[in-house]
Amino acid sequence: MWATEEFRAELCAFLSAAVGVPDHVEVVAHRPWSAVWRVRAAGRSSYAKQNCPGQAHEPRLMTVLARVAPERVVPVLAADADRDLLLTADLGPTVHAREGAANPATWARIAADAALLQRRAVDAVADLGLTVLAPADATTYVADAVGRLAALAPGDPRRLAPEVAVLLEALLPTVERWADEVEDLDLPLTLLHNDLHAGNVVRAPDGGLRFFDFGDAVLGAPLAGLLVPLATARQALDLPADDPALWRIADAALEVWSDLVPLDALRAALPAALQLGRLARVESWRRCVATMTPDERADLGSAPAAWLATLLDPAPLGRAAPLG
Repeated sequence: MWATEEFRAELCAFLSAAVGVPDHVEVVAHRPWSAVWRVRAAGRSSYAKQNCPGQAHEPRLMTVLARVAPERVVPVLAADADRDLLLTADLGPTVHAREGAANPATWARIAADAALLQRRAVDAVADLGLTVLAPADATTYVADAVGRLAALAPGDPRRLAPEVAVLLEALLPTVERWADEVEDLDLPLTLLHNDLHAGNVVRAPDGGLRFFDFGDAVLGAPLAGLLVPLATARQALDLPADDPALWRIADAALEVWSDLVPLDALRAALPAALQLGRLARVESWRRCVATMTPDERADLGSAPAAWLATLLDPAPLGRAAPLG
């Protein structure tokens, strides 16, 4: 679709209305779930994006975030929610491109600033039609996903292996316990970026961090949003799960919520929240796989089942270090 002349004309009309007739438009990413173009117009560089239908909320979401927390997201130059077209300013290389693996202090800043964005977004994003993954619904979500994916025909790339399905069904009481732990915090549901790593963050000219790429976003328990940054930081920094640096990164985000819930209670519930965060990854992949071509499904269709199976893995950080 994104390679057709019809779509290119639609895209150029959108760009021309926003920033003037473009001098140059080049594809920088073309994946089954989204396409991104770098645009040059009137001496200024920007990025245009369109998502697959299951992720088409991004222009609406970014418009709201740019209004309620402009210091936390890349500037929105134009957005067409009906056509799922988004144009954002080019603020330069990502944190990953600038700093490689970054360092624990940078990861802590990313975690803290993302939590501050979550606080600001609580009321603003409630009615945008994002998928809601409340802790109270986690057990039902897992049971339904196991049943649906395990029932697919042998040879279907989306199928959940029968032996994994048995293990996940046995895990349902544990999922219920995780959900109870997180729900007992009584924190509000809010925005989960759901793909928050250093490649989706840039430094603005003022030195602040700006987030982008919200196609995978869902609404959920806020601490679940730490799954991806903690797992990515652990891998990037080559840290063991029990390294205190991971808890320092986590604590930077937990401090943002500590006026509502004591920090020790937040820390105690974090491993359970991280496990529930895996369901957000299942969901975003489910949305993407739904509109893939047969060839794309053959390559990527196993992702929802693979993420569901990670519920059997331990949380990506070890036992909490004592406070202080």
